[in-house]
Amino acid sequence: MAAYEEQEYNKPFSLGTWAKMLPFFKPYRRFFLITMGLNVFLAAVDVLTPLFQSYAIDHFIMRNTLNGLQPFAAAYVLMIAAQTASVYVSVHAATTIEMNVGRDLKWAQFQHLQTLSFSYYNTTPVGYIHARVMSDTLRIATMIAWGLVDMFWAFIYVFSVFVIMFLLDAGLALIILLIVPGIALLTVYFQNRILHWNRRMRKINSQITSAYNEGITGVKTSKSMGIEPDNDREFFSQTWKLHQASGRSAKLNAIYIPLILLCSSAASAIVLIRGGWMVQEQGMQLGTLSVFISYAVIIFEPIQQLARLLSELISCQANIERVMDLLEQKPDVTDDEAVIARYGDAFTARKDNWEKIRGDVVFEDVSFRYPDGKEYVLEHFDLHVPAGMNVAIVGETGAGKSTLVNLLGRFFEPTKGRILIDGVDYRERSQLWLHSQIGYVLQSPHLFSGTVRENIRYGRLDATDQEVENAARQVSADVVAAKLEHGYESDVGESGGRLSVGEKQLISFARAILADPAIFVLDEATSSIDTQTEQLIQRAIRHILKGHTSFVIAHRLSTIRQSDLILVVKDGKILERGNHQELLAQEGYYYELYSRQFEEESATLVFAGREEGEK
Repeated sequence: MAAYEEQEYNKPFSLGTWAKMLPFFKPYRRFFLITMGLNVFLAAVDVLTPLFQSYAIDHFIMRNTLNGLQPFAAAYVLMIAAQTASVYVSVHAATTIEMNVGRDLKWAQFQHLQTLSFSYYNTTPVGYIHARVMSDTLRIATMIAWGLVDMFWAFIYVFSVFVIMFLLDAGLALIILLIVPGIALLTVYFQNRILHWNRRMRKINSQITSAYNEGITGVKTSKSMGIEPDNDREFFSQTWKLHQASGRSAKLNAIYIPLILLCSSAASAIVLIRGGWMVQEQGMQLGTLSVFISYAVIIFEPIQQLARLLSELISCQANIERVMDLLEQKPDVTDDEAVIARYGDAFTARKDNWEKIRGDVVFEDVSFRYPDGKEYVLEHFDLHVPAGMNVAIVGETGAGKSTLVNLLGRFFEPTKGRILIDGVDYRERSQLWLHSQIGYVLQSPHLFSGTVRENIRYGRLDATDQEVENAARQVSADVVAAKLEHGYESDVGESGGRLSVGEKQLISFARAILADPAIFVLDEATSSIDTQTEQLIQRAIRHILKGHTSFVIAHRLSTIRQSDLILVVKDGKILERGNHQELLAQEGYYYELYSRQFEEESATLVFAGREEGEK
């Protein structure tokens, strides 16, 4: 599998990048304000707790009295109860933010992915798209819901602690403050390196997701070609790189955390030594010393947390850049504003304004090259297909057969020239209008997870059960349903995994027929069906396509002998055109293709007959 070079996302911190998240955050700002406000209160409680301890030491322990203990205990219990309630509400608000922002981001990406053109999917592996929608989205939602709130709490706590320490004793507070720059330098040094390896881990993880996806979806190909060892080596190589990156990150953390603990212990030791001397020589109260000791022990944890979260905030920017890169992708094929205003878009169709298609198709001096290609695959192509005509397109692989029908369906647009449907440039009408009028039966049919009936009904969602079954009978797809344990209510499995390729093809054909489109496109539609099944549906095809404009791409030339027009395409140009008899009479390129294929099929039949006789 060829590696996909992912774009590097390592820009410096930018408020502009984070501002792009405001539309997703804005609907839940009330919850954010709630959790921020409560975290101010929680920081205050955490700051005041050592002061309660100091009061208890100086007023109860040192004086050896219990006078005033009850109101003191009541105030302390009340504070703890308020803290518990605040934590509950704050966690609930943060969870609400995380779930809803994550949901909205996933939905926005999924919706946008449905508007992107084929060229995006031609160049972007599914695994990378999956990583954007799932992993990156989760990390962004978590950072917004919890990371920003925790940073706010840590900042309020650290600032408040130093204010109180300076109010109690500026000299002792200054000693602790002098250690902070060392902590900051250590944090900046290590967090930058940890951030580097974390970014690398996410990039490799994205590659692993892609490889895993390809390994599962392509398992039949892997097994048939016997390339499991190669896949295993490649997957092991990727996971080993992740293992190494994780190890480097873990080693840096293993050095960084003990150094921070060492600084914290040093601060505590200094406070004990200096503070103990001040208690004995300068009359400092023991409760005040206990406050400094408590703050010295725990102050570096929120500082460390603040630094770590700041690094994660910078790192999370890469996740935002990846997600926004997807959301900001522009489709190559779009409807202009006037068309959308009249016909609607992909999600809000205005069907009352849709004209009915007769099926007259004109390719007018069409040239085309793929967005990621340099050479034209079609040049100065002209073709007029009157409504109701059956057109067959033949040619060798790469001749431009599928390109023609992709252009017809407006999955791509001509680089030069134009395509007219019923005399109107199809860019003057909406994509959804056109797609709803074309029935596709592709070489590699795709079925959705669900029942046979549901997959056929995708052709027309408001179809009745009777209409679904009638469509199935016309192409013998009812035979497929009859073989399954629950008939039409049988589950086809993920991507139709319980069915053969031929059976999936029949269901795909029934789905197209149910839609009753003005134009049919059959792209190698019978190439994966056995000869007996092919004979069953050939009669149905001739009956169904009557009165419909149709484009049939086929390798089996025997299946298109009844076509009204056969186009022989080579190097993006029409080399020959005519019906079957006319082309044979010319004894040109089509004659050569047909004769060669006829000989191959005859040899196959003779060989099969001999094998049967030997049995």
